[in-house]
Amino acid sequence: MRRRLLSVAAAMAVSMVSACATLPEDPEERAEAEAVNDPMEPTNRAIYDVNAFLDTNVAEPVAETYRDVMPDWLRQAIHNLLANMQEPYTAGNDLLQGNPAAAADALGRFFINSTFGLLGTQDVVAESGGAKRHSTDLGITFATWGIDEGPYVMLPFLGPSNLRDGAGRVADYFADPMGRVFAAQGLGVINDVNTGVDIVDTRTEHLDTLKEIRRTSIDEYAAIRSLYRQFRAAAVKASLNGQKDARAALPSQTGATPVGASVPAPSSAAPAKAAEGEGGAAPKADTLKPSAVEFVEQPK
Repeated sequence: MRRRLLSVAAAMAVSMVSACATLPEDPEERAEAEAVNDPMEPTNRAIYDVNAFLDTNVAEPVAETYRDVMPDWLRQAIHNLLANMQEPYTAGNDLLQGNPAAAADALGRFFINSTFGLLGTQDVVAESGGAKRHSTDLGITFATWGIDEGPYVMLPFLGPSNLRDGAGRVADYFADPMGRVFAAQGLGVINDVNTGVDIVDTRTEHLDTLKEIRRTSIDEYAAIRSLYRQFRAAAVKASLNGQKDARAALPSQTGATPVGASVPAPSSAAPAKAAEGEGGAAPKADTLKPSAVEFVEQPK
């Protein structure tokens, strides 16, 4: 799948960082470099320029044609199918992250959507009020194990990453359950087709977002670097929170009254209790929009 391509570029990036990552000696320059976590910025910017050229002249036109030609319902069905195929991989990472409930949700979604959702083309679980889809990967798993993100890197052809996520992508080559099953059955062509469709589908999802970033950013490279790091930090936070925001809410959490339970009469004397905001809570998995360049990073 797409992660097979990612693993090759990630291995190259890991080698480059190991050989070239150094910090300036000047205290002020060193502090600034540590803040952006980009010791290879000149090289990364050069790689980004090549990536942006290829995206503008190849990926973007293909994605625009795909969006214009394909009906909305068919594009959504393909998107759901691709996402459903990633649920076993997500469940495996949930277990490695110590989130068995989230893993059960992912596997439950996979079996139910594959059976009652026309092979996953319909997300019947979420539509019926069940658990929403959440995404995670080995880079997030390494983060929950306490491994630091390492320096920021721009992967050739594929976009933003860091040393930890790059190592995770290399390991991903061996970690995708569905890909290994297809390959073992002599159906490797399914993986190849999935890779191509997955890239087009994900790029299409972020057409307007990336155009807006290019239109409004003074420094496009720096904006994408910041967005990527924020997105990955939020993903780590969601994992440490047990992916609770993606889980189906209990009646007590939604305010619904269980069948047979009595509803107390409102008291005019008692003031309404203000809801307490949780500033440290992770953004919801279904509402958190990835950065405009997440199409080169995040698995479906």
